[in-house]
Amino acid sequence: MNLTLHLTDNCNMNCSYCIREKHPCDMSEETLIKACDLAFSKGKRAGLCFFGGEPLLKKDLIYKALEYCRAKSVETGMRFDCKMTTNGTLLDAGFLAVAREHGMVIGLSFDGLAQDVARRYVTGGRTFELLERKAKLLLEYLPDSIAMATICPDAVPYYSDSVKYFYELGFKKVSMTPAYGHKVSWSEEKLEELRAELEKTAKFLGEIYLKGAEFDIGPLDVKIRQMIRGYNPDSKCHLGARQMPVTPKGDLYPCTSFIGDKEYYLGNVYDGIDEDNLVRISSKSNTPEECLSCDLNKRCTNSCGCANRMNTGDENRVSPLQCAYERMVIEVSDKLGDYIYNKDPELFTSKYS
Repeated sequence: MNLTLHLTDNCNMNCSYCIREKHPCDMSEETLIKACDLAFSKGKRAGLCFFGGEPLLKKDLIYKALEYCRAKSVETGMRFDCKMTTNGTLLDAGFLAVAREHGMVIGLSFDGLAQDVARRYVTGGRTFELLERKAKLLLEYLPDSIAMATICPDAVPYYSDSVKYFYELGFKKVSMTPAYGHKVSWSEEKLEELRAELEKTAKFLGEIYLKGAEFDIGPLDVKIRQMIRGYNPDSKCHLGARQMPVTPKGDLYPCTSFIGDKEYYLGNVYDGIDEDNLVRISSKSNTPEECLSCDLNKRCTNSCGCANRMNTGDENRVSPLQCAYERMVIEVSDKLGDYIYNKDPELFTSKYS
């Protein structure tokens, strides 16, 4: 099974859009080992995602988990996969060598050219120059790492240029996601500006794809694949069924936004999973009723209970903001798909089928 380990609630950065509260609460070694055992307790593979706060503040726990799970994999014959989401400030060659040895997939939270707009140290210090160096080091060791940018309203003017920057830096995969939650406020003007940036991005992607560039960006390429491959029920949110968060104290919940909500408590790594509650929660229909009659409902993220809760306070209600964003992304991605197909059908088929 797959678990996301919140190794610490602490972080050395203070991103303006982050809604996670910082607490001096770290996972103990005992809780870590119990979580690893739980990951190997069912299924044909065990997967861990190291998360926080900033997980590299507890680098010792990551090393311990990797060592323990490697031995557990040999003992059980089960495959072990690992990944990590990090702000990158604490990456170093020694850690990356170990990560490469274990086949770790790393998602680097890096806002590109907009980094200093919202992603600063707790002290207020800038982080862009450091992150650029760390990104180059990361790609040297793990060239398939993912750049994960969060776009707040003030960062919108940097969107398309940041995509070009990531491409020139050497990333093959990039995720560009709007900032959601109570710390950001999107105006109609900013959404229109975002649409213009998406269109600039699509034009750039069309140019480099036709030249054979190995590059992939969410959400645009994702939406094109959804259009080609059709609806896949597994792509929808299944609260707790695919990736279950573990708090520093060892409590289990279906998703990060639900941590602390008694209704969604799924047990703990010491006593095990409340299977009845897991079945009840994961079997819920997460598509809001208002979305069911929409022609785009199977191509948008309306079923993400986490995003819905952040935006509306209710996992079953999608926000007007998210609806407007999804519509513009689908429209721009479809135009990009049409452009590539008309220019080179073979390329289109090989890239998206």
